[in-house]
Amino acid sequence: QVQLVESGGGLVQAGGSLRLSCAASGRTFTAYAMGWFRQAPGKEREFVVAISRSGTTSYADSVKDRFTVSRDNAKNTMFLQMNSLKPEDTAVYYCAARGGDILYTRARLYDYWGQGTQVTVSS
Repeated sequence: QVQLVESGGGLVQAGGSLRLSCAASGRTFTAYAMGWFRQAPGKEREFVVAISRSGTTSYADSVKDRFTVSRDNAKNTMFLQMNSLKPEDTAVYYCAARGGDILYTRARLYDYWGQGTQVTVSS
């Protein structure tokens, strides 16, 4: 089992940047494929990006070229660098984990979730 804790959310103006972190504890971090999802009020949880154990990535079209995911296996942490933020990026951002080395883009395929961190982008 793995425990996930997100941090780094906040309020930023449109065009600004934020860097989210997802710290993992418990079982070996390198055993898990990871992902970021987000959920805005009244909307379903939405895929943002996935990163495999080996570092292969898959991005949602809405964030491609603006967001960058990375993982530091030595620090058991995944990061999401978000640039050129837009008001429509406003949501609670969640990190997720699942054992294996596949890029999972569907929320229901993940076994472990963090509590989320709020990102608010003002216009």
